[in-house]
Amino acid sequence: MSTIESLRREWTAFRRPGRLIAMAVAALAVIALGLLPAFGSRSSCDGPCPVIPVAADGSVVSDRFWFWHRDLGREGSITVRLTAMTGTITYPPPDHDEIVAGLVPWAKTGIIVKDGVRPGSSYAALMMTGSHGVRFQHDYRHDVAGRPGSVAAQSPRWLRLTRSGDTITGAESADGRQWHTAGTAELAGLPDTVQVGMFATSPGDLTLREVGLGGAIEQVRFTQAVGVFDNVAVTGGGAGPWRSDSVGEMNHTDWEKYHQPSGAEEEDGVVTVSGTGDIGPVGEDGLRSVELLLTGLVIGLIVVVVVAARYGTGAGRGPAVVAAAGFVTGLVAVGVVVPVGLAIMKGNGIPVQPVPALTGARVIGGVAVVYALSAVVAFGLGAWLRRGWLAILAGLSLIVLPYAVTAFPLLPDPVSEWLLRLTPAAGFAIKQTQVEYPQVIAHYAPSAGYFPLPWWAGLAVLLAYALGVMLLIVRRRRA
Repeated sequence: MSTIESLRREWTAFRRPGRLIAMAVAALAVIALGLLPAFGSRSSCDGPCPVIPVAADGSVVSDRFWFWHRDLGREGSITVRLTAMTGTITYPPPDHDEIVAGLVPWAKTGIIVKDGVRPGSSYAALMMTGSHGVRFQHDYRHDVAGRPGSVAAQSPRWLRLTRSGDTITGAESADGRQWHTAGTAELAGLPDTVQVGMFATSPGDLTLREVGLGGAIEQVRFTQAVGVFDNVAVTGGGAGPWRSDSVGEMNHTDWEKYHQPSGAEEEDGVVTVSGTGDIGPVGEDGLRSVELLLTGLVIGLIVVVVVAARYGTGAGRGPAVVAAAGFVTGLVAVGVVVPVGLAIMKGNGIPVQPVPALTGARVIGGVAVVYALSAVVAFGLGAWLRRGWLAILAGLSLIVLPYAVTAFPLLPDPVSEWLLRLTPAAGFAIKQTQVEYPQVIAHYAPSAGYFPLPWWAGLAVLLAYALGVMLLIVRRRRA
């Protein structure tokens, strides 16, 4: 019998109205549960919503800090001595009942060269951090550690940025005489005149609160960093005065309104800059991601597993048709819900995480492949166990349950991570769109949308399960 004839017979055996309706319901469930939050999300700002910083590459970033600055030409430098770095953390654990002095690990204060004061514009900065020492960072994603040993935020530290055309070089010194190059960046397209000066910023204090059976949810509190500078020297600058501005909105919190506003001041050659926010590769303002539109995947997966497992115990002799049905179900469902859902949220004024075309194609096509391989695993369990209820139970326990319980802050993060390394649910790493950055403190856990394996490795785990169950079938049929 030819392959085409065999597939035709398989399709004839599969295309029962109940199975086709079930697959259509699976796709519609994914679409409906994805579009429901999209329709229900609307912008609710008091007045105009804050501008979302967008970098030159189109990515949404964090760019909020206080800036004491002046003009700098195509050739020039700024040299300062950072004499002190302090900070404030509001209502930290365990009791959440007081405001304390302290710095979060990625609080930042130092010097920066920036293409104006527009949030999202190109920059290079040399800074002291709360607990990661001196860092040279540029254009949001790039981070280089300074000299080993320069880690104490309280230690005086000399900092220098030098501009030569589009090249920015950062150097640090303990005494102002012996300098160590921290890093160099090429900022293509810088205008002849940029802004240079001192800055301060501090991201929220992140802690985790235990819920469920050991899961964790994020709690973030306001923080503020303060840098004190002297021996400020600028060469190659314009004739204009120093200016004090916030990049991004500031001074809206109760702490800033009633206690210590963010800002900058100069007295007898000593400049004090205080600020809150962050400069980095991840937006601060709760951007909606593709994950929000894919909450219905677990419902669709249940239907695919049940149909495939029952088919494997009955008329099915091979997994090709049921795999194709799973692929089409996933492709239609995600192919509709992702572009339509993103368009609806953008139309409602909701800030949405940009999804590059290749990433979107990987999510849509990848979920379809995951559905197809999951159908193969379920089919194989049905053909091997030969009992429909037992095959369905095994398929749901092996594929659906690990994916479902790790999507919520129910289990401890390490348990969730191992489930997504060792079970077929690892394949859903194909849909991850968020990126982990070492210079950004975040809750990098499955319940927050982060998978422990890269997408290709997760898909390989699922493929290994599919091949394994098919091998069991072949051995059983030969026995």
